[in-house]
Amino acid sequence: MAERTYIKDLVGSPSLEIVNLVLQKTAAGESITSLAIGEPMYNTPAEIVQVAYESMKNGETHYTSSYGIKDVRDAIVEKVNSKNKINADFDNTIFITSKQSIHASLMAIAGNRSRVLIPDPGYFYAEPILLAGLKPVRYHLNEDLSFNVNNVISQIDYDTVAVLINSPANPTGRVIGKEDLEKLFSVCKEKSVKIISDEAYEDIMYGKEHFSIGSLEDHPDTVITIFSLSKSYSMTGWRAGYTIGSKEIVTNIARVVEHTYTCSPPFIQKASAFALRKGDKFIKEFSVDFKKKKEHVERRLSEIKGMKTYPIEGAFYVFPSYNSSMKSQDFAKGLLNKYQVAVLPGTAFGEAGEGHIRMSFAGSLEAIDRGIDALGPFLDLVS
Repeated sequence: MAERTYIKDLVGSPSLEIVNLVLQKTAAGESITSLAIGEPMYNTPAEIVQVAYESMKNGETHYTSSYGIKDVRDAIVEKVNSKNKINADFDNTIFITSKQSIHASLMAIAGNRSRVLIPDPGYFYAEPILLAGLKPVRYHLNEDLSFNVNNVISQIDYDTVAVLINSPANPTGRVIGKEDLEKLFSVCKEKSVKIISDEAYEDIMYGKEHFSIGSLEDHPDTVITIFSLSKSYSMTGWRAGYTIGSKEIVTNIARVVEHTYTCSPPFIQKASAFALRKGDKFIKEFSVDFKKKKEHVERRLSEIKGMKTYPIEGAFYVFPSYNSSMKSQDFAKGLLNKYQVAVLPGTAFGEAGEGHIRMSFAGSLEAIDRGIDALGPFLDLVS
């Protein structure tokens, strides 16, 4: 087992300095254009809000099961069976926000093995792995930021407890192909290694179909699939999500919930059940807008000398590299100080992110253009 890690031992995120600078400048009255935060600009659809409101008025404001209320768990089963082709039953479901589920799922599988393989660059998985008493081990992507299944498989050994994948991916926007997922699943099943699949951006796809690796097994066992309502329905502040796993894994996750925050608010669960059953129209509406922004960002960035982009297949991020020896943390700070534009440094997502920045195009076109307008002049200064 890895050495135990405490909160005081964790290193602050490289993105935190940028966030703090944004807050300081905003408090001082400066106007900041932020392309740093991964949050849709849209309000949560009024119909979803109304369901939560009616639920509260009806007195649904008390404790619930740590697994979630029956209505939302039924809706989860219906959704993953029909949309994701995952053969899950009621006992394979738990309502839990995705970020909390990442930590709880890791705690649920902690045991005699210690290594968890995570993408580099990739989302902020290392810290919850450490807090679960496990050891993060990074696997590199291809040069074009696509998934390298052979590289991942080569790092699986006797001490590997899980491989963590994210598709569509934050920060790269890349999608893992079905053939690679099938190959990874076959090896992990054979070696009794869990796969934790973060599918928060499943509904934000450009020209490809989302494929859930959990659909490859007859019943949840090897795969733990983590879903979110945050991006699909613009419900980021609701902290709504759900996880599919074996009955044993779900029971262990529920124990984490029981001994931390007890349960999710019932009115949020009611609204989430409605979104899962009736929300496809919202997904379609948001998807059209995201596609327009994606194409706009690709066109604008292609016109900037010294900036290289990679295919954006899903999510709402672009992770370009830039032609300068300046470290990405300094690049992000310099862009903010000089032009009041906030982006995240590539190294916030791992050492392999050096020489990149992450930009979100989830905001308005006006904000996107203001941010991109500053990149060319800034690159001229630092190249």
